[in-house]
Amino acid sequence: MSDTSDGSPAARHLPPQAATGRSDPEPTGWVGWIVFAGIMMIVVGGLHIFQGLVALFDDDYYQVGNNGLTIHLDYNAWGWTHVIFGVLVCAAAIGLLAGQLWGRIAGVVLAVLSILVNVAFLAAYPIWSTIVIAIDILVIWALTVHGREVRSSNAGW
Repeated sequence: MSDTSDGSPAARHLPPQAATGRSDPEPTGWVGWIVFAGIMMIVVGGLHIFQGLVALFDDDYYQVGNNGLTIHLDYNAWGWTHVIFGVLVCAAAIGLLAGQLWGRIAGVVLAVLSILVNVAFLAAYPIWSTIVIAIDILVIWALTVHGREVRSSNAGW
């Protein structure tokens, strides 16, 4: 009485990926950090969009004039910069949550650029810019240390 479905004791004790021939490693709890990074990228993108709309519609809202900024641009230029940048960050977040490699790469690049944009805009609204910079640092950390696991776990949307 031999079983042709390979029901040997050795085959029953193999990990699921070995039994099915799947070569992807099992995801760990760190996948949550990638989902966190994707959601925080959406938040940062939304903050950039909001910050840009405020700059476009109310120049007097910010604490310094155009000459007090690190880069001397009028608030309309800053506003469009923030709006466009926010849309790009949200698009990268959607790609990241879908498990796409380009979303991970774009997420790191855009988070670094977000830090630079917010350092240049720091004089206009220091608390807001500092919070966004801190979130960007967490996003960079999560994407560079644990980004590989999202694709294998299919934990993205």
